Amino acid sequence: MGSGLAVPPIFSPIPPEIHPCHVDADVQTAAWAETFRIGSDELRGRLVTQQIGTFSARILPEGREELVSLLADFILWLFGVDDGHCEEGELGRHPGELAGELHRLLRVAQNPEVPMLGDDPLAAGLRDLRLRVDRYGTPGQAARWVDALREYFFSVVWEAGHRSAGTVPDLNDYTLMRIYDGATTVVLPMLEMGHGYELQPHERDRTAVRAATEMASFIITWDNDIFSYHKEKRATGYYLNALRVLEEHLGLTPDQALETAISQRDRVMCLYTRLTEHLDDQGSPQLRQYLRSLGHFIRGAQDWGITSVRYTTPEDPADMPSYFCDKPTDDSDAPLDIPAVSWWWDLLSRGARAADAPSTAPWSA
Repeated sequence: MGSGLAVPPIFSPIPPEIHPCHVDADVQTAAWAETFRIGSDELRGRLVTQQIGTFSARILPEGREELVSLLADFILWLFGVDDGHCEEGELGRHPGELAGELHRLLRVAQNPEVPMLGDDPLAAGLRDLRLRVDRYGTPGQAARWVDALREYFFSVVWEAGHRSAGTVPDLNDYTLMRIYDGATTVVLPMLEMGHGYELQPHERDRTAVRAATEMASFIITWDNDIFSYHKEKRATGYYLNALRVLEEHLGLTPDQALETAISQRDRVMCLYTRLTEHLDDQGSPQLRQYLRSLGHFIRGAQDWGITSVRYTTPEDPADMPSYFCDKPTDDSDAPLDIPAVSWWWDLLSRGARAADAPSTAPWSA
């Protein structure tokens, strides 16, 4: 039985775009999954129907076609790990064993020539992905991609701990870890590679730019939790998303949790829009392109989330919106009561006050 939860149109001020290669990207990614035998036959059969190539084409609508293909293959590979090992596989209930397996995969990502996991399809796919990252990216981008993969692996092991114990984390911990276990950060280096540039550390590592990136991750993962709630709740076994956390720790009904989650992501979207507009005004061409790509990532995840059979579950249809709206349900300037991210609002207000002294302001740190 489904959740019975009707998701209303969600606020999105970002216009949709898609790369013209999206149909080919779906076909090519399905072929790549078959070539490397990603996941079980049953899992792979589901993944190749979920328009993952189209998702990638929405993230990089103006990017290099070979990077649309690389990103699509990587996203499918991530679902092979997340669905196959973490959510549906036995390892997902044994965090210690999962950590060992993921660290072996990480070693392959660090050096695809290591003589390990020779018969493992996920390792073979990862070797191919790493070689293509080296072909299209810089050594620095490859290193950041591996570092982000480590963060993602660390966070899904944390989630496996809760799955094995049947516990639900509190909202602050969930928010912090969702930035990483949603696998958004591992996509970021490919946003740069997709357009053939490398964002320099003095811009990428600025506190305000990092905050904008985290906000994008929050919006993408909160939207995913909203759109995937029906799929996850109708399945048997443990599931974890923002709505369940809100139900468990705030004592909310599903409808109240949905309303609260939408309010939270709307408030972050309003802040994100203000912050990125400011950064765009003062940034380099590379930073402006990076910020545009973050926007494409947010909107691409939204459009894919309400159309992919992964979440619409045609056999038991989810009650999804067919469009997005241009007005937030909550445009308050007040920070969310979540310590892990409430500093985003403090940073923006400090930056506005310290605009004449950028060298000493956290805004430009």
